[in-house]
Parts: sequence; structure tokens; C-alpha cells
Amino acid sequence: MPHSATMQEKQRREEHQQRAYEIQLAGGLQGAARWTIYGAIACAIGHFSYPPFARQTLALKGFLVSSASIFGLVIGADNHLLKFESHLREAENDIRRQARSELAQQGKIASETEIRKWREANQEKLKAQADAAAARVTGSS
Repeated sequence: MPHSATMQEKQRREEHQQRAYEIQLAGGLQGAARWTIYGAIACAIGHFSYPPFARQTLALKGFLVSSASIFGLVIGADNHLLKFESHLREAENDIRRQARSELAQQGKIASETEIRKWREANQEKLKAQADAAAARVTGSS
């Protein structure tokens, strides 16, 4: 019989999803700003150092700068999201490893149900670990 997620698990997933959205948005904006500057500088250098480029239309130069901006938006958002997911995966693996160890000491098999029960029993300690992991992600961004 398939297991349905508890309300706590659903809430935890929704919180992770919202945090991922916020991180992705911030990373995308940072990347877009950075690459807009790079694109504008490259166009300025091309304009002043290469006469055939200087004769090109403003629309083409704007297209090049906006292409750089879009590139930065996508890459920045993706990189920040991948870092967040990596830290989240590490934290989840640590929690599951800890649960398996403690359940084994109690003589229990670490099934998904037992791990879920262990997680609920140790929720306060896990919340502190999750906050520390989130602080690492925010601090490294």
C-alpha cells in the first residue's frame, strides 16, 4: 500500500520549494546584472576598437547585451539552485544516516516508516540542523 506523506512532510516540502524559488530568483537577478555589465563592456570595447562593429545598428548591440543578460539570468539561477539542492541533499543524507544509526542501536530496522517516526520524535534537533544548513547556503551565495 503506498504511503501518503504526513502533513509535516508536505509542509517541509513546500517550505523547501518556496526557499528554492527565492534562492533561484536572487541568483537569477545577480547573474543577469553581472552579465548585462559584461555584455555592455564587450559592446563598448567592440564599438571603440573595431570599426565594422561600430557601424552596426543599435538594435544589434542591444540584442547582444540582452542576450548576455538572459544568459546570466539562466546560469545564475541554475547555479544557485544547484548549490541549494546540494546542501539540502547533504543535510537529508546526514539526517537519514543519523536515524539509521540510532534506530540500529535500538534494534529496529530503518524502514521509511521508522525513519519518519524517528524524524518526528527528533524534530527540534533536526530543525536546528536545517537552519544551520540554510545559513551555510545563504552565506556562500
